[in-house]
Amino acid sequence: MQPVPSHPADPMATLAEVAASALGRICGLEGIDPVVRPSDRADAQINGAMALGKQVGRPPREIAEELVASGELDGVCSTAEVAGPGFINVTFAPTVLTSAVVTMATDDRLGHVPTAAPRTVVIDYSAPNVAKEMHVGHLRSTVIGDALARLHMFRGDTVIRENHIGDWGRPFGMLIEHLLDLGADVAAEGLGQGDLDGFYKEANAKFDADPDFQERSRERVVALQSGDPETHELWNRLVALSTEYFNTVYGRLGVLLNDDDLAGESRYQPMMADTLQRLDDAGPQRWSRCGLPSRIHES
Repeated sequence: MQPVPSHPADPMATLAEVAASALGRICGLEGIDPVVRPSDRADAQINGAMALGKQVGRPPREIAEELVASGELDGVCSTAEVAGPGFINVTFAPTVLTSAVVTMATDDRLGHVPTAAPRTVVIDYSAPNVAKEMHVGHLRSTVIGDALARLHMFRGDTVIRENHIGDWGRPFGMLIEHLLDLGADVAAEGLGQGDLDGFYKEANAKFDADPDFQERSRERVVALQSGDPETHELWNRLVALSTEYFNTVYGRLGVLLNDDDLAGESRYQPMMADTLQRLDDAGPQRWSRCGLPSRIHES
């Protein structure tokens, strides 16, 4: 008689359950681990006879042969063959595989995935840079990160998605100046069409070739970090155009990231003064522990 499996969507678990019961009867033991593993020679391999042979003082192959001869694997396996000193190579019965596929396809929990005790999980992924196109590294991070987020959500966890974009620092001086040189509306039209890579390369080439542009870019960084309203308005425009591009890519990939998940480097700028003050108040020793020269904020 074919057994009623406790794990209809997991043939390996069903096989382990049946093999454990049969080996326990054969060896007169309880709590048997049948050691069921995937196999490159069949669908699965039962290796438990190897350890049991030493435990009960019988040849492992003899135990394995008795298990196969008992017929107790027949409801789960279409073939079961003893190999070597006591391994059993098995192929699953078509009815077992069919049942597993049907159960997984018709059950919201795939037939055997429990809802675990929920946790809060933070996943930081994607992390593109403003005014630059996403490259294969970003796409890899995005796909893997989103897969992890979905797995944890399916498990029952509370998932906090973090998309730590690069939206601050020295490059934005040259990017904003290049935006002004082109004309904000003209640049916005090009960026809106997805030409982020071309925009960044043009700004970078101009920075390398034009000393005046270099000086203007450095001054613009100071203005950005000092909170100059005009500079921040231009910076916000770059961030908004880039975010629109990111969302287009995310939409095509079908990932879950949205604007609420963004946490740019700029987010930490307002915290810098207090952080530096705390380090300064702690004295030179604390600066040294951070790998920084004393009073670096004055340099």
